[in-house]
Amino acid sequence: MSETTFYNKRGEPIAYTQDGEHIYLFNGKPVAYLYQNSVYTYSGKHLGVYENGWIRDNNGQCVFFTSEATGGPMKPMKQMKPMKNLKQLKPLKSLKQIKPARAMNSSQWSELSSGIFFDV
Repeated sequence: MSETTFYNKRGEPIAYTQDGEHIYLFNGKPVAYLYQNSVYTYSGKHLGVYENGWIRDNNGQCVFFTSEATGGPMKPMKQMKPMKNLKQLKPLKSLKQIKPARAMNSSQWSELSSGIFFDV
């Protein structure tokens, strides 16, 4: 699988995945993983969904987009990617939180459209 970069509502590259599962910040910190179409922290918290090139929060609002994103709000011009630091070791995955009821997709940007999305 090729690398996928996740950009915020200002077009800033925030995170990436090289294997289609584990998500890293550019400083090398592992922050989340994809399971089916959900995004989870390593502590098991359900953050949102990933589909059609968008990561959406649990309210259905757009947090990040990829180059392949379709639909959603207008995408800003993508900024240059920073250099990647060495990847840190991934923490063990905890039990996954039960997925909340699926919200309707919104064409609005989430207030979490930055690295704070992964902070828990």
